Amino acid sequence: MRVVVTGAAGFIGSHLCEALVGAGHDVVGIDCFTDYYAREAKEANLQTSLTLEGFTLVEADLRSASLEPLLEGADAVINEAATPGLVLSWDDFERYQSTNLSAVKRLVDACIAVGVGHLVQASTSSVYGAQATGDEDSTCLPVSPYGVTKLAAEHLLRAHSETFGLPLTILRYFSIYGPRQRPDMAYRIFCEKLLKDEPITIYGDGRQSRSNTYVTDCVAATIAALDGPADGSVFNIGGGQEIELLEAVEVISQNLGVEPVIDFKDARRGDQRRTAADITRAQTVLGWNPVVEPKDGLANQVAWVRGLGDAS
Repeated sequence: MRVVVTGAAGFIGSHLCEALVGAGHDVVGIDCFTDYYAREAKEANLQTSLTLEGFTLVEADLRSASLEPLLEGADAVINEAATPGLVLSWDDFERYQSTNLSAVKRLVDACIAVGVGHLVQASTSSVYGAQATGDEDSTCLPVSPYGVTKLAAEHLLRAHSETFGLPLTILRYFSIYGPRQRPDMAYRIFCEKLLKDEPITIYGDGRQSRSNTYVTDCVAATIAALDGPADGSVFNIGGGQEIELLEAVEVISQNLGVEPVIDFKDARRGDQRRTAADITRAQTVLGWNPVVEPKDGLANQVAWVRGLGDAS
């Protein structure tokens, strides 16, 4: 297939592009290299993709670029582009509204105009709210502006799918981690701080838990969705094992051979207390199962972060 991947230079998008090309697809990667984190880091994410025959990078902003020419001939579009993160969304809502909602409107309009065969939208467990422990039919009550914009995008896409017949799948990712994780994410920060023998900060009591999803499991689920029903279905994509934050810190510390010094601070606005993905629907319909356990995934992430330090 010819697959367009937005957010191609990001954490998940770059892994996804490599996997799609490896599976024999022609991939057009779109990214606008926002300043959410350093362009150099995103360019590093693409080092492998740019060497692969079958991958083309286009630098374009979904909020302003002419999208129809970029999507012409695409069998599928996977929208990984977004402004992520909970904390910043309280204070810079315009950024989140424009990238997570307005850009999606322009993208879906272009998909309909050129007749794209399947749109896969990357959404998030944050749409559920403080507790994300049920199935896809659970009540959605986000507790951060970020979650609000991602849920609004889901509704916007469903409205277009119902009205115009656009083939659509929505994937709600649960706490993705692994090599290339963004520099603002907790496990990345913990690794870097502990390597420098610096204290790490935990917001709350550290007993908040996540069903973390290793990035290759996330990518496998996303590719499986391309062969899915494309009928507007929503799928939870999460790791099979729930782990508390303090447990994750212990695993990271053991891999680094250090004793962590932890500075506990008050919980932040919009942080989720517990996520435990019910992935029954993805297992049944998509035939997908996560295979990487937290201890192995975190060891891989530690090795990657250590390699960044060795290279600098």
